Amino acid sequence: MLPTLIELQRLKRLDRTGWTLRGLANGTESVAAHSFGVATTAMLLGDEIRSRGTAVDLEKLLRMALLHDWAETRIGDMPKTAVTYFGAEVRREAELAAFADIVAGTRSGGADYCSLHEEYERRTTIEAKIVKAADVIDLLVQALAMERSGARGLDEFWEVAQDADFQLEGKPHEVVQEILAALIDART
Repeated sequence: MLPTLIELQRLKRLDRTGWTLRGLANGTESVAAHSFGVATTAMLLGDEIRSRGTAVDLEKLLRMALLHDWAETRIGDMPKTAVTYFGAEVRREAELAAFADIVAGTRSGGADYCSLHEEYERRTTIEAKIVKAADVIDLLVQALAMERSGARGLDEFWEVAQDADFQLEGKPHEVVQEILAALIDART
């Protein structure tokens, strides 16, 4: 377990590339700070969705949110534009392989963690879909905070709020759409 914990420390110092590419200072946000935001957002979304009558496994949700970016300790925080050059499948395969290597020394070779990570990547469950929504919502909350502090040129990040399709239905879809609408309203 110790080698995995030591390796994951890198996430505290690994900058989110999207902000750096837009000219924001190094240290604007680390991957670990983003993961904290995703986990917090996922917990709040999960609680709200459960309160409206939809079953959500909160432990699975939080585990998935915490580990969703662990592969970045090995491959870095590749910006969206990298997919243009590497292709989505190559990027996905690299992330899955890096993730498996990172958790190989943990309990049962990391099989449980790999299963959760792959579930997240494939969006096969409501928990995975909520974590993906939380990932985007945290990005937008960060963008909003930076714009309120004077940052400009972040419009492209907001495009996802207009076209977001997390493959959620019913109450979960309703909850996510409410928060996205609130974010857009707060921005204006």
